[in-house]
Amino acid sequence: MWGCEGTLGEDEDKCACALPLTAPLGGNRMSIMEIVRDEKAGALDVVERMAAANNWPFERAGEDEIALHVTGRWTNYQISFTWMSDIEALHLACAFDMKVPELRLAEVQALVALINEQLWIGHFDVWMQNGVVMFRHALVLAGGVVASDRQCEALFGSALDSCERYFPAFQFVIWAGKSAREAMDSAMFETSGEA
Repeated sequence: MWGCEGTLGEDEDKCACALPLTAPLGGNRMSIMEIVRDEKAGALDVVERMAAANNWPFERAGEDEIALHVTGRWTNYQISFTWMSDIEALHLACAFDMKVPELRLAEVQALVALINEQLWIGHFDVWMQNGVVMFRHALVLAGGVVASDRQCEALFGSALDSCERYFPAFQFVIWAGKSAREAMDSAMFETSGEA
């Protein structure tokens, strides 16, 4: 049976089962806080290098976030990568410049449900407070996994591909007044027609 003879809190050093807040790394010892900072910085640094290599405007919006601006085929995308230390994940949110009018909100939500059924990774949301359509996905890096260039590129690529593929369907619903099913059928036809 697991137990502890000491108490935690002020007397942490008296606890016989308390684990040290250090972990071995290649013979050196690094504190857990340093490891978390390295993972966060590492994942965001990978994204920053990717943005710089593609000449995409970006800014570090904070210690845990980097924002990019990317021009797609249909519209401009605002992409935010956020390190979420509580779940050890790199979260991506990709919004496009399209607000959903209240009168079309129910039909857009129906379209989001139809689109999400087609997606293997990531999903679309409509943020109710501002009517913005957004694609979201996360790269889980639990247990000290370090984000690679390829993983970040795949995360970004899946978001951009999904946004580019379904942007016209959102336009059909919002601006052309089409139903979610009509817009989805049209988007799927156009997608399969490109070769």
